[in-house]
Amino acid sequence: MSQSQQRTVTVIGAGTIGLGWIALFLGYGLRVRVNSRRPEAERIVAEGLELFAPFLPEGTEDPAGFPDRLEFEPDLERAVAGADVIVENAPENLELKQELFARVGKAARADALILSSTSTLDPDDMGALMADSARLVVGHPFNPPHVVPLVEVVAGERTAPEAVREAVDFYASVGRHPVVLRKPVLAFAANRLQSALLRESVHLVKEGVVSLEELDQVVTHSIGLRWATVGPFLAFHLGGGTGGLRKWLGTLGAGLEKGWELLGTPSLDEETIGSLIDQAEQAYGTDRYEELVRERDTRQTAVLRALAEAGAD
Repeated sequence: MSQSQQRTVTVIGAGTIGLGWIALFLGYGLRVRVNSRRPEAERIVAEGLELFAPFLPEGTEDPAGFPDRLEFEPDLERAVAGADVIVENAPENLELKQELFARVGKAARADALILSSTSTLDPDDMGALMADSARLVVGHPFNPPHVVPLVEVVAGERTAPEAVREAVDFYASVGRHPVVLRKPVLAFAANRLQSALLRESVHLVKEGVVSLEELDQVVTHSIGLRWATVGPFLAFHLGGGTGGLRKWLGTLGAGLEKGWELLGTPSLDEETIGSLIDQAEQAYGTDRYEELVRERDTRQTAVLRALAEAGAD
């Protein structure tokens, strides 16, 4: 067993993201200590592992051995004491996280790597009450973290470069694809891209161009398929033929700015929200969560296997 596999990781929070991390870390042979205030945490984790384990990366360990490396500690200080890595997944509330990390900083080992799965907050802000926040790094996953490889690694001004390198190495050791953002930006990169697409999606549905379900089909049968293999810039670099992006921007892309002006800016008023919810529930039901999760993860793992076989990075 490698050094990374011998590590103890404390996972704070047993919500959707926390459960995905727990499954992934156990799959890669780590010891996992779960800290959750929920009295039913053990049941929730057991159900989450049953749902998520079939979709862990190929080559990970047999789920039958997970209980031997899994423990629960509701007391935060005891949960982080002695851990090599601490992964926080608390709600997106700055004051809550500041108080949490202040406590973690006092109770954890001085050399522990402290990671936050936050999707919006800056590490300096979250660590404002810590005596030393140099080892606090954001590692923002894309849901579900046990399937989707991306982790956005974000440092603050007080973050030690060595902690960033350790974070990158840690995420890579559990099969993730870490990308270090060159500077903090609100909502980071992946969610900003997702938000931009969602805004136009809401606009198109609200204007009656397509239904919510049809919009999903438009994405999965076109740009979703394309972006699973090439990013936006490479796609248009190829769209320019042998002249690449230079040619594309000079011809087809010449009207980009005018096209941007046509994009919608929908308001999420009660009528719009109600319509979106009604269409989503009509298309996908209200009691199919586990079924839809399995369908999603089956498809996503199939795409990842195909890309691996094709030698894609």
